[in-house]
Amino acid sequence: MKNIYFLSDAHLGSRAIKHKRTQERKLVRFLDEIKDKASAVYLLGDIFDFWYEYKEVVPKGYTRFLGKLSELTDNGVEVHFFIGNHDIWCDDYLEKECGVIMHRSPFTTEINGKVFYLAHGDGLGDPSKTFKILRKMFHSRFLKWCYSNLHPRWGIDFGLSWAKHSREKRVNGKDPDYLGENKEFLIRYSKDYLKEHPDINFFIYGHRHIMLDLMLSRDTRAIILGDWINYFSYAVFDGEHLFLEQYLEGDTQL
Repeated sequence: MKNIYFLSDAHLGSRAIKHKRTQERKLVRFLDEIKDKASAVYLLGDIFDFWYEYKEVVPKGYTRFLGKLSELTDNGVEVHFFIGNHDIWCDDYLEKECGVIMHRSPFTTEINGKVFYLAHGDGLGDPSKTFKILRKMFHSRFLKWCYSNLHPRWGIDFGLSWAKHSREKRVNGKDPDYLGENKEFLIRYSKDYLKEHPDINFFIYGHRHIMLDLMLSRDTRAIILGDWINYFSYAVFDGEHLFLEQYLEGDTQL
């Protein structure tokens, strides 16, 4: 079988990333290098730093990336797009124009006899009350309708500015390092979920911006994918084994 690829957290368009044009081109080159090796690509959220679709308007930019997604799907590669907490407000543009398969909640699938639990990771076990309130607001249909009445010039500018402020609050713009099994909420969530669903072989997440490959049991691993800001990392499943890798241009062996 051909390979299955997983990546997340490119935050394309971020005003907090100085090398954002170079970053987009690097992601596009990666997708171009794997296009003949892949049967599917799973984009596990926060691919855009902010995305909002008005009825007749979408954010400008991203032409190289959107064109590459369209090329992949036109050539028969499945592209699965998961909303994250930064690109929640995707409607049907990416489906209709680029041919991607949208996912708005965690997704379990079997690939070559292995069971994968796939999600961006936001809202899964996070104890932060502030984050829970914000997440509920961002998923509110009424508040989305209210936001849609802002002129795109203001609505998109506000969203990008909010996202920039959120990233700049972090030390050096990075998430905290690995906190350990007992403090990482995605690991705690996975262990609890595994008790009721022991058939899961791989939990794969984005969101935390760390690279982590952790055995939860003899048959189960939890993967946090890193990001395409600092790590340029991805996971690849060759039908038997899963690898967590970092992209070196021109050297994508898997």
